[in-house]
Parts: sequence; structure tokens; C-alpha cells
Amino acid sequence: MRIALDVSAVPERPAGAGRYVSEISRRLPSQGIDTTLVTRRNDAERWTAWSPAARVVSPVPSARLARLVYEAVALGRASDVDLWHGPHYTMPRRSKLPIVVTICDLTFFTNPEWHEARKVPFFRQAIRYAAQHADTLISISHYTTQLLNEICQPSAPIITAPLGVDLERFSRNDQNDETLLRAAELPVGVGFILFVGTIEPRKGLDVLLHAFAELASEDNDLELWIVGQAGWGVDDNFAAHPFASRIRRIGYVLDELLPALMRQARVVAYPSRGEGFGLPVLEALACGALVVTTANTVMEEVAGTVATLSKVGDTLGLATALRSELALDRVQREVRAESARRRSEIFTWDATMAGHVAAYELALSRGH
Repeated sequence: MRIALDVSAVPERPAGAGRYVSEISRRLPSQGIDTTLVTRRNDAERWTAWSPAARVVSPVPSARLARLVYEAVALGRASDVDLWHGPHYTMPRRSKLPIVVTICDLTFFTNPEWHEARKVPFFRQAIRYAAQHADTLISISHYTTQLLNEICQPSAPIITAPLGVDLERFSRNDQNDETLLRAAELPVGVGFILFVGTIEPRKGLDVLLHAFAELASEDNDLELWIVGQAGWGVDDNFAAHPFASRIRRIGYVLDELLPALMRQARVVAYPSRGEGFGLPVLEALACGALVVTTANTVMEEVAGTVATLSKVGDTLGLATALRSELALDRVQREVRAESARRRSEIFTWDATMAGHVAAYELALSRGH
């Protein structure tokens, strides 16, 4: 099986959907798949280093508008592959190859205000087109699959392939945590709530900041550590916060530091208003962290009963949930940590890849 995977939309510092594409691009060759990664013209070196067993071709223009036009009219014409996989909603329009498209979430339809206005009509149209013209769709959660069926009524079959977690990297082994924190010039032994996510409206950081103000007034030592790069639509200058001196804006962190932060946090807070999957929740659970996230979202599907849930946008509810986690003693935390780890072990990248292989085989069997 020869697959072309479009990685041209993945930024240098991937998050969210970019993390998903990065993970599958590295794992596809190990599935016995002849893998071609299709990337931007100035980006071949990164992908060659990341997935050395794959072939990398870089015909795609770097500028966003030119890239989108090129994808629509020129990509997917390769004669040396059997199938094209567009992992980020879009697909080439003139390809004669069987095509698989991943739909990460439906928030462009359900909550367009969470996105930059110029992107909404483009991705709505792209998703609707893929739903009717792709040979197979991949959905990254059962939550997303349900919405996809309700909103788009796709003619293409859907394979649901939930994302996984690297259970070796995201583990409960804290042996080197202090060294990693000191190397990053972060204090050791500080009690902190950890937030991980791109700074953008959907992530609920505004709700967390209000909740932290309440908790910080009760605990003079508690800090809030924010990990993630600037996105859009949110002012990430927190100088006006009443406890600004106890908020650390850490920014994007390297792979080895993130698990250490999750293990050392007193609570990992992920009050997102909506996602396609919510990977930070799963990664935190794998580290044995106490997690507070939002009810009636895909994060509840991922966490099951091992996270504490609060209503979307509910500042007082989030503060109450965080307060209850902070109050747990050492024995209670250990019991919760074991439960969290066991829950995370349900989600593996091996299972994710098995779902992708099934989607490819289905698409090939349907022809084009």
C-alpha cells in the first residue's frame, strides 16, 4: 500500500491537529505502508528528520493562499501512490486517486465564533465537500462522528479512530522532573495549577483566570502556569489580573518538559469549550495527574469517570472543582493517579493507526 499524506498545513510548532498529523506521519511506515509525505517547499528537512523511513516531497507553495489554491488544482495527481490522505479537513479536487480525509471537529459549524472569521466559510465548504466526495472519512472521536453525521450527512463511510498517547513519554516516572524544571528555569516545589493549550477563545482560559483569582485569594502560595503558544482572539497579557505575580506564562515547551509539568502540577485544568478530541487531557491522565475539564464535551468521552468535570463557561463551578482536587491528601491523590493512568492505557497510537489502515483499505476497496 502506497500512501501520500499531506503534511503541508502543519506549523513548525505543532499543536492540536498538527500534533495528530505529526504522530501518524512518523508511525505510518512502521505499519508496512510505503509513505510519502507531501510538504511545503521550504519544509522538507524537518519532515525528513521527523519521519526518516518516509519519502518526502515538497511541491507545495509556502504562502497560505497559494498553498490552498495549489492543493485544489494540482495536488493528488501523483502516479506513484495508491491513495491520498488529507488529514486536515481538505482534499484535492482533481485527483483520480482514492481519497481519505480526516475531520478533526465540527466547530466551524457549531461555534464559528471560536475561529478567525476568514477561515469559517472556507473550512465549512471544505468539510461539506469532503463529506460527499472523499472515499472514506476518518473521525478522531465518537463525539465528532456523531456531529459529522448530524451536520453533513456524509455519503462517505466514517472510520472512528480516537487519538492515542505515548505511554512511555507520558508516564508516572518523575525521576528527572526536578532536573527538567530547573533546566527550564522553573521553580521546584511550587504548588501550581497547569493549563496546556493554544491561547484562543475556545480554550476557556478566561474562565480559568477568573477561577484562579478566587482560589489564589484563599491560598497565598498557589500559582497558575500556562503552557501554550499564542493563537488569536485572546489577550495573553495578564498584567491586569489581581494575582498576576503568581501567573507564569511559559509558552511553547519542548516534548520532554511537558510530561514533567503535568506530573508536578497539583491539578491540570483544561476548561475548553469544545474540541475534536482534547489531547492534553489524555496526556495528563497518562502522567497520573488530577484533571479538571468540561462536561458534555469530547473531553468527557476521553476522561470517562477519572476526571472532575465542570460546566462549560462556569467560573464558580470550575473554582469548586479545582478546590476539591487541591484538597485531596496524598493517599487520595495516589488512588486517583492510578485510575487516571489505567484510563489512559485504553488509548494507544497502535489502535489509532489500526483505524487509519482500515480507512485506507476501505477507500481502496471502494475505488474512485
